[in-house]
Amino acid sequence: MMLQAITINKSDNIAVCLTDLSKGSEVDVNGKSYTLLENVQAKHKFALTDLEPGNEIKMYGVLVGTAKEKIKEGGALTVNNIKHSASEYTGKTDSKSTYQAPDITKWKGRTFMGYHRNDGQVGTANYWLVFPLVFCENRNIEILKAAFYRVLGYEKENKYVNFLNELVVGQNGSNGNAQYSEIQSEKPVFENIDGVKFLTHQGGCGGIRQDSEVLCRLLSGYINNPNVAGATVLSLGCQNAQIKLFKDSLKAVNPDFEKPLIILDQQEVGTEEELLKAAISRTLDGLMEANKVERKPAPLSKLSIGLECGGSDGFSGISANPTLGRVSDVISELGGKAILSEFPELCGVEQELINRMDDDENVNKFINLMRTYEKAAVDSGSGFDMNPSPGNIKDGLITDAMKSAGAAKKGGNSPVRDVLDYTEYVKKPGLNLLCTPGNDVESTTGLAGSGANIILFTTGLGTPTGNPITPVIKVSSNTKLAAKMPDIIDFNTGPVIEGKKTIEEMGDELVDLIIEVASGNKLTKAMELQQEDFIPWKRGVSL
Repeated sequence: MMLQAITINKSDNIAVCLTDLSKGSEVDVNGKSYTLLENVQAKHKFALTDLEPGNEIKMYGVLVGTAKEKIKEGGALTVNNIKHSASEYTGKTDSKSTYQAPDITKWKGRTFMGYHRNDGQVGTANYWLVFPLVFCENRNIEILKAAFYRVLGYEKENKYVNFLNELVVGQNGSNGNAQYSEIQSEKPVFENIDGVKFLTHQGGCGGIRQDSEVLCRLLSGYINNPNVAGATVLSLGCQNAQIKLFKDSLKAVNPDFEKPLIILDQQEVGTEEELLKAAISRTLDGLMEANKVERKPAPLSKLSIGLECGGSDGFSGISANPTLGRVSDVISELGGKAILSEFPELCGVEQELINRMDDDENVNKFINLMRTYEKAAVDSGSGFDMNPSPGNIKDGLITDAMKSAGAAKKGGNSPVRDVLDYTEYVKKPGLNLLCTPGNDVESTTGLAGSGANIILFTTGLGTPTGNPITPVIKVSSNTKLAAKMPDIIDFNTGPVIEGKKTIEEMGDELVDLIIEVASGNKLTKAMELQQEDFIPWKRGVSL
């Protein structure tokens, strides 16, 4: 028989309903029977003891709120009777590690088929990237996209389609447009290239100079990502995000950068037609070189997995997020990299993460980033306590600390090896913390820019978020969602809630799926939908 309600930690004084329960129901939790005083929906919570105003409410073994009024045993927790509260944090308070590394015997020797880069990184895809240094070039990027998508079989007609088509047909040993339909309908023109990705954005000028610097670092990270073979960059010429600034940023990310890079400045080149024809012909040359790289076996230590959640529900921290935590621990133990983002969603678990750090520099950096970020939120008239969305609240996540305690489960239990500010590139094997917003797209954009070659994205409500260069595997927290939105869900952890499978079993199955996606054997639903979201995090004001 399926459990009706559970606690996550032995110190919890609230229970989570696994199914809708009506007023008067007798519910067994940890061997004790409780009578519900009102209806409690699945994913929501009820009190396991009488709570007085000001009493602490604990879930996952941490403080997630305080009572605003008296709540009797069996009473439902709501936004009206509890409020957000989170534990304070300081430097490291506990140096004793209780972490037990997972058994990775079954994964030793396993490989994925990836694209090996000269710097030692391995891509799970082989993309050519095209983007502007400033928003003034967005229209030209869109023109190039239409031409390349039409001719290379990826699909608005524009006059550069025929120009590109003639080049492609000519390089395939034929002449004229007679071969055009064949190029589109048969196998891809470039067999070893997974696509040409076009980014547009609203930055590069007009804001504070720091915004342009951050944008250049982010874009440099995208080019350095192992899933990218090379890039074409358009510049207007007069913007804040100057070509030199971009090149300096790229050198800082990778001093030994060797990938093909095409940079064109419209004010130097002249007419729009000259600019676009140069971009098309030179990009085509770059694609021919990139096409020479083939997938080859790579150890799982070459995986860099981004850990993300969005559209979370009351089950996310019980099924989907701990499953990612299991994967994170396995990949870290194998020598790979795991990146946990979304700093507003670490509110209340900071001390736990600090105690998992083995470097005082990381401790100080993490504390500084968290406090600076939270102060900026408060100064703007908001705060981390306002992080839960209406959808989160409706489905059981009624305080930020409650949401955060579950979100942090994506990072597993392994030691924290490094702390990264936004746009810093991942270098150390093991678990890394990356400062990004809780906003789904801004966060996934940051994960790819910091080197993630696979992103695992949990959701309890459903979200179609994807990324241009990094495959996003969407993980459902419950079976109902997986059945309702099969077009966006890749993997269902609902069996954990149903008592049919353990976190370990689900995690191991997810590793198998990661290997298939990383090897190019399976497209994620976001890839099939061509969901390619890209939103840089703009921290400053506009001038």
